[in-house]
Amino acid sequence: MSTVADAFATRHGAAPTGVWFAPGRVNLIGEHTDYNDGFVLPFALPHRAVVAAAPATGGRSRVRSVQEPGAAVEFSAASVVPGEVPGWAAYVAGTCWAFREAGYPVGEVELELDSDVPVGAGLSSSAAVECAVGVALAGLAGADVDPTTLARIARRAENEFVGAPTGGMDQMASMHGRAGRLVFLDTRGDTVELVPFDLPAHDLELLVVDTRAPHAHASGEYGARRADCEAAAAALGVPALRDAGPDDLPRIADERIRRRARHIVTENARVVETVRLLSGGADPRAIGPLLDASHTSMRDDFEITVPHVDVAVEAARDGGATGARMTGGGFGGCVIALVEADGAAAVTASVREAFAQRGWAEPVVFPGTPSDGAGRLA
Repeated sequence: MSTVADAFATRHGAAPTGVWFAPGRVNLIGEHTDYNDGFVLPFALPHRAVVAAAPATGGRSRVRSVQEPGAAVEFSAASVVPGEVPGWAAYVAGTCWAFREAGYPVGEVELELDSDVPVGAGLSSSAAVECAVGVALAGLAGADVDPTTLARIARRAENEFVGAPTGGMDQMASMHGRAGRLVFLDTRGDTVELVPFDLPAHDLELLVVDTRAPHAHASGEYGARRADCEAAAAALGVPALRDAGPDDLPRIADERIRRRARHIVTENARVVETVRLLSGGADPRAIGPLLDASHTSMRDDFEITVPHVDVAVEAARDGGATGARMTGGGFGGCVIALVEADGAAAVTASVREAFAQRGWAEPVVFPGTPSDGAGRLA
């Protein structure tokens, strides 16, 4: 995507001040635990949002996206507030707003944006854009902003400007990712531990299956799950479901709320166990049953899967996957499958055949490789 700098130079008659990037992410395990003060275990993908940027010469900021042809979207970075900028550009304007609200200097900017993070696949395309814009703003301002602070700024943009009630996992993974490592995040204090994940050394591969069943976090279902979790914590008298254990669950009278809480409680335990195994040098195949159990919990207790992802998981297992689960916020998106390196083709074929039998569009399958987090390219 070096062409984003060329496009900027062609449009403005001068090279950008710099080019910055931030990746999408895959969550290995730990779904919907982040806004419950819990544990998550994502990693950064090689797929990135890239921003070419320079100070604006006029009194307004302008942003263009390769993925959104048409006129530039204009706004004032110095004064923009939630509700002013709709659509895709809200993620950009919102980051400018949140950066300013955090007390950092924000001048008007010219931005050219490109991204190869699949949109609507549950791979955090929005967080990639927010974090790429965040590191660009810090670079242009000459501000020394640490990765966790930038992640929090980006999350605030998504929550309060865009209006999507997500947790902070996506932005933290995008900022803290490292090649060959998982990002073990304790969301209560935003503390990060990097966990080794060297699959090639064990002749393994992690496949990402984009089912192409789109989802929308800003719709009511994601918010409804969050509200259910808050109701469960209130019923148990704890600050968050992070503070609950399996023995507490029978005290929740409402059956649906109890199932929602059971997913969070057991998912937190699965994340901790996955980290224990991988940090202790265990064969990564040992986490396969944890991936399977996570999907079952999301399907039955949290009810966030859809037929496309359930079929993909079952077909991956039938094709020889050691473990498989949906990844992301749910209601569509992607599946991950832990597979033998020499069995990746068989698993891929199994999933594609299952989709073909149902008349569904062919899924997109690619290896999930832990990669570096946000930074400057040029």
